[in-house]
Amino acid sequence: MRYLILSDIHGCLPTLQKALNFYKEQRCDMLCILGDILNYGPRNRLPNGLNPKGIADTLNDMTDEIIAVRGNCDSEVDQMLLQFPIMQPYLLLVDEGKKLLLTHGHIYDKTHLPPGHFDAVFYGHTHYWELTAGKPEEGMNPAIPVICNTGSITFPKGGNPQTFAVYEGGKITIYTLNGEPLKSLQI
Repeated sequence: MRYLILSDIHGCLPTLQKALNFYKEQRCDMLCILGDILNYGPRNRLPNGLNPKGIADTLNDMTDEIIAVRGNCDSEVDQMLLQFPIMQPYLLLVDEGKKLLLTHGHIYDKTHLPPGHFDAVFYGHTHYWELTAGKPEEGMNPAIPVICNTGSITFPKGGNPQTFAVYEGGKITIYTLNGEPLKSLQI
């Protein structure tokens, strides 16, 4: 299966539509959303194209193709608008024997994880993309071979572009919102 994994939409319909265009063009099988879907958050500016209702309508049309976790800006009210579950802090996705932990990043991240073994950890929250493997950085959990922070499709930080990830057959690739590959790793 081919998974498009993204985080931190923050209510911006135009950026979601760009990511979904890639999803359709690349014939992805499932959309994995790592939180912060409808709400732009009190520390962020208002995004151009703010349209939480439009995002809910768009995503609800794809309910059977979506799995999602709760971000720090997601609430019970957001869940009332969305027709797929978003309230769990993490999910374990198993694909071809690889265990992938999907979380937002405000509770669990590369330094603090729930119990268990994972082949890769995917999160967002910081709005900085990262794709690392091998020797752990200081403070990083050494039991995790691959870390993927998908960045943000709406509010990237540190001069980074808007980004998301694709996972297929043990390979993770970070893409810009315009579909340009930035980095790939094989698990």
